[in-house]
Amino acid sequence: MNEVATDRPELWVLGVRAGEGREALLCSYLEAAGYRSRLGDLEALAEGRPLGVVLDISPHASDGWGILLQIKTNPATRDIPVLPVFLSEKGKLGGVFPVTGFFVAPVDEQYLLDRLAVYGLTEEAETWDLQALMVSRSGEEKLSKALEGVGFEVVKGYTGKEALALTSLHPKYLAFCTVMLPDMSAFELLEKFHLFPYSQNMPFFVLLKGELKEGEKMAMSREIACLVSKKQLSREEFLKYLRNRA
Repeated sequence: MNEVATDRPELWVLGVRAGEGREALLCSYLEAAGYRSRLGDLEALAEGRPLGVVLDISPHASDGWGILLQIKTNPATRDIPVLPVFLSEKGKLGGVFPVTGFFVAPVDEQYLLDRLAVYGLTEEAETWDLQALMVSRSGEEKLSKALEGVGFEVVKGYTGKEALALTSLHPKYLAFCTVMLPDMSAFELLEKFHLFPYSQNMPFFVLLKGELKEGEKMAMSREIACLVSKKQLSREEFLKYLRNRA
């Protein structure tokens, strides 16, 4: 989470039902990193303005995908960073997915450019020949044209395997990817990108559909569960993600 706050910044945990206690281990990890943390309330998010949200998107979550969509479609909360995680049924931390940010389709072009400017990603686009990777079965023509308008050359991959091949040939400056691809999820692709020097530090944005059906939410959560399998992250492993993003 990129913003810096004073006096122990606060992170909210969402996607966990009150009374379950599944957030306890995660909150203890956050406290160890110097953050205040608590189980948050989506309705109070705009007013509360925490430094960021740690969101459970596992099959055990309380509508994690729906919460993510509500955060990112609300102008009052869409700029708040969200770190998706996988919490097991007993609250063990199985995975962390440190995407750079989320955009909801159809993407608001001006908002997209404003956010990229905040991240400092458009400053050199007109000076240097920089490539933006678009990973989507549809090609995302409107979004691609917006990126071309600020100087990026857009390179398209229609599957995860194709995207991996493209980044192995030439480094890409940043990447956009729809949540579900024909052969893998955006989160699996992100993990694979982290294995290779050309792509391990590449800014990675995930594109969300403007409306998600319950079946789609369940399918995405199951995909995350398969990706995580039976892993459990130690406190030290988890804190590496926060320290890199603090």
